[in-house]
Amino acid sequence: MLSELRVQHLGIVEEISLPLGPGMTVITGETGAGKTLLVEALELLVGGRADSGLVRAGDEAARVEGRFEATAVVRVTGAGDGDADVLDDGEVVLARVVPVNGRSRAYVNGRLATAGELADLGARLVDLHGQHEHQSLLEPANQRRALDAFAGAPARDALTEYRVARERYRSVEDALAAMGGDSRSRARELDLLRFQAEELERAALSDPGEDAALEAEEELLADAAAHHDALDAAVAAVQGGVLDALGDAYAKLASRRPFEALAERLRALQAEAADLGHELRVVSESVVVDPDRLAAIGERRRLLRELTRKYGETLDDVMAFAREVRSRIDDLARFDERVAELEARREQANLDATMAAERLSAVRRAAAPKFAAAVTSRLQELAMPAARLEVEVGPAAPTEDGADDVVLLLAANPGEPARPVARAASGGELARAMLAIRVVLAGARSPGDEMTLVFDEVDAGIGGEAGVAVGRALSVLAAEQQVLCVTHLAQVAAFADAQVLVAKRSAGRRTVATAQVLDAPGRVAELSRMLAGASDSAHARGHAEELIVEARRVREASRPGRRG
Repeated sequence: MLSELRVQHLGIVEEISLPLGPGMTVITGETGAGKTLLVEALELLVGGRADSGLVRAGDEAARVEGRFEATAVVRVTGAGDGDADVLDDGEVVLARVVPVNGRSRAYVNGRLATAGELADLGARLVDLHGQHEHQSLLEPANQRRALDAFAGAPARDALTEYRVARERYRSVEDALAAMGGDSRSRARELDLLRFQAEELERAALSDPGEDAALEAEEELLADAAAHHDALDAAVAAVQGGVLDALGDAYAKLASRRPFEALAERLRALQAEAADLGHELRVVSESVVVDPDRLAAIGERRRLLRELTRKYGETLDDVMAFAREVRSRIDDLARFDERVAELEARREQANLDATMAAERLSAVRRAAAPKFAAAVTSRLQELAMPAARLEVEVGPAAPTEDGADDVVLLLAANPGEPARPVARAASGGELARAMLAIRVVLAGARSPGDEMTLVFDEVDAGIGGEAGVAVGRALSVLAAEQQVLCVTHLAQVAAFADAQVLVAKRSAGRRTVATAQVLDAPGRVAELSRMLAGASDSAHARGHAEELIVEARRVREASRPGRRG
């Protein structure tokens, strides 16, 4: 449940902070007052597209925050270093900042998040039904998804199983394609690979750092004689004159107490010089003149350069290429066996996908009449007593969503045949039909799936008794889940548990939108304006009061009671 919404610097909104409660809350106000800005704020809050044009003129950024309460664990996949529980029998705070310049920022409980993470979490918390969203339900793919949503877990599980099998089939197909072309091309490829393998095997590569080690050794051997002479001279200098000079200096100061520290340093230098002289002698004796080894190193380095020119930038790359060559030779050498194995796997994957598609089709066919009956019942409640919805499930070419065509058919009036919804209803009838479908889908959620349902003027194009029916339907739905509804109909607003009035006023040279939760007298005044265009009409006020009383009576009679 959305318990608080705060909007800053969005459109004509300077700052709005709304406390929200359970049940049904309607948002009303004159055209252009900014009602839909609150819906746009919610869309931003749950990962919707951020448009810098929404930022209030003169401000640097718009900010939206929402505090949600729930009684279930909500997980965000991919949050931070892994899946994260962000809510457990408590609350979660979402925030979105949209700057004039630069990318938007998202936050979950104060932690920086991606828009994708916000969308994942928002999909568990808010279900948005926009003013023109019913058009999307005219698309066949969306009608199929609606039926799957009604069927619930059985459809989700069957669809997942089908997609896994279909992906496995594609993977095997790709592996078969990678096996190569006709027998002649395979023979030519095999000859080339064997030549490359023999060349690489003769090179006997085992150390990716071999070339660097050979380079260092070559540098030493290339000037071995001069290196040896220089080292011998250094040994003579250190073990001769340097040691003798340090010994004489130490002897001069050893017995003189004022210079005891200096004498100790001289003795340490003498010991260090002796150690250095020994090390120089060892290195000198290790340097040998070996022209044969020098030539062998040069030849080996030329071979390594040739291999890296042909097979990879580094010896590590060359060694990896050698492994790939051996693997490909093995594949080609047992080509027929491998092809037979892959074809068997492809046949099994195809069988698995076909059976999964059939199970998915069975789930859809079983759910279709139940879905149709549920929507038909809602249509009758929405002042369409003779309307009938049918759900037709037929075979189709396999796609990612299975092998079914799902078509929603509507007979809006008595004696008419059921036809695709796009051609079967007037604008008002279509709006009610789509609302009925959405109400059924929202009501089909399991108890652990409660979320905030947002309806943005889905009652457009209807009025009178139909408006009362819409209000009653939304009210019944609000007994189970929080419902927010932007409406222009007093008949709908009368059914609300709470009403928010959005208005605009002038502040200096600026227009500012405001929002406030109305008290009882305020609701009567606003409903009067919605009914008659004026809030001071005694007749309109009396009508508004009657609407509220009657709506309360109908709501209490029709609501099954809110779950605790």
